[in-house]
Amino acid sequence: MSDIELAFAHPEDRAEASAGAAPRDRISLRDHIVEAEIGAFQKERGHKQRLRFNVVVEVRPVTGPLEDDVDRILSYDRITEAIAAELAAERLNLLETLAERVAERILAEPAAMRVFIRIEKLDIGPYALGVEIARSRAEIPVQRAGRDGMEAVHPLVVHLDNATIQAPDLSARLDALQAEGLPMILTVGLPDLARPVTGHKPTQRRVDLLAIEQNAWTLAARDPRCVVVATRTEIDWAMKRGQTVVWAPSKLVLDAVDGPKGTDPVGLALWLAETMSATALVVHGEVAVPAGSRVPVRRA
Repeated sequence: MSDIELAFAHPEDRAEASAGAAPRDRISLRDHIVEAEIGAFQKERGHKQRLRFNVVVEVRPVTGPLEDDVDRILSYDRITEAIAAELAAERLNLLETLAERVAERILAEPAAMRVFIRIEKLDIGPYALGVEIARSRAEIPVQRAGRDGMEAVHPLVVHLDNATIQAPDLSARLDALQAEGLPMILTVGLPDLARPVTGHKPTQRRVDLLAIEQNAWTLAARDPRCVVVATRTEIDWAMKRGQTVVWAPSKLVLDAVDGPKGTDPVGLALWLAETMSATALVVHGEVAVPAGSRVPVRRA
């Protein structure tokens, strides 16, 4: 679809277009109309108007047989209940605020991974006025104490190819990236060395992840700022302190219920960037970047 067609498409089409190589299951609520008092203008106060909701939720696949048990899936009622609860909580001026709160409530459901919400006012004129948002469970950023309370931390994720790791000006490149003033997570790919070939996908995946981690330690030897970390706790700790780390991916990837299935290094870097709600993913080298990124991608 063209960008214009996609902009005016139903949230179901937008979800499908940005699903990537491994799309999730989806449930949808179409043309759900409720009446509510909402709006920033005086003429919108004191009476209700019709709102139309279209919602698509990407959900975590159910493990094991469903056995036709409604308790094993995300019920459609949870979507309509989220809408009703937020409309009942307080009078709002903005559809944007309502959409954010409904999305947050839906993403609190254990099965919900990403949500697309379109809300339209139907009684303003001979047209529909609305907003549309997409929010992901992976977009909840790290929080740290700031001058005005807690503030979100949006790191910079940087993928280094092998040529950059071995480049004489590696430290200068890291200096330039650190000058952006953001905590930084460095990722690497497979080393140029030969590695075992098992002929068995699950074990080959582990071999490849371990090879990436070997390359992370190679980077660590090149610059003292490149501290290798493996757990979310270590990453969060470093992000709160504005530090630079190198990601060893095995633990996070293998422990993730909804994580990446392959071992493409740039795909892993992009997944980490989305998980950490990164400001951007910076890519070094002539590597392909997967389509459908929810994080801005730029080439070094």
